[in-house]
Amino acid sequence: MPDDSHVTAPTRFAEAGGIRYAYRRFGAQAGTPLVFLQHFRGGMDNWDPLVTDGLAANRPVILFDNAGVAGSSGQTPDTIDALGDDAAAFIAALGLPQADVLGFSIGGAVAQALTLRHPGLVRRLILVGTIPRAGETEGRDPDVPAVAGRPVPALEDFLFLFFEKSETSQLAGKQFWERRHERTVDVDPPSSPQTAQAQSAALAEWRTQRGERFGELAAITQPTLVVNGRHDIMLPTINSYILAQHIPAAQLIIYPDSGHGSLFQYPALFAAHAARFLDADVAFT
Repeated sequence: MPDDSHVTAPTRFAEAGGIRYAYRRFGAQAGTPLVFLQHFRGGMDNWDPLVTDGLAANRPVILFDNAGVAGSSGQTPDTIDALGDDAAAFIAALGLPQADVLGFSIGGAVAQALTLRHPGLVRRLILVGTIPRAGETEGRDPDVPAVAGRPVPALEDFLFLFFEKSETSQLAGKQFWERRHERTVDVDPPSSPQTAQAQSAALAEWRTQRGERFGELAAITQPTLVVNGRHDIMLPTINSYILAQHIPAAQLIIYPDSGHGSLFQYPALFAAHAARFLDADVAFT
């Protein structure tokens, strides 16, 4: 409905390939829909309302749980390629001939696979805090696997993983945490241990080289916006430079005093940058 928002949009379901995908759609009625692909174990409620509602002002926004994640049925696959195929099946199940895609963290890897394997479905691509196949791991904090793998992540875990240690970044993280819990009705269930194990395996496989290193990125011909914080301790920021260097039509934005969750630290600025990129008749003018 036109008046729905991140907090009020009802959870709906679409079926494809035996999977019942949970999703929410809100925002403008006209325009190319923007499909969001979430981080490790994350569901629809893990997005920032300032980002989703900000981008929904001028386009339909679609949040969804991929196969086996949170409110969706089935088993989560253990490869990024299969996750990309499931995202394509979901988009097709909604009857969308084409969509814009925003992928964050592991969602950014899934967005790359989706674009490479189903290029006709993707008009423009936004990759945030993510990594190419066989990307760089130097600079990853050794505590990340233990903290990210905790069964129920707490505020302190998100502050460590997504934000810098500075006072300003930590404050932004606490503000994000409050916004992230604004929705209190019709919320996503937590993702299962199976999802965590499968996504961990998918990321491990994604780190292996296949053919010429970074060579497949040349096949992503869609206009692409690459975004990160200056110090990403999960998927090191150097990977965003690599993505921007190897995707032919890519622009890179690095936000200061921020880390993996830069889009949540600068939600209004990120939404403005993303909207400008998506709305322009020619992406880079």
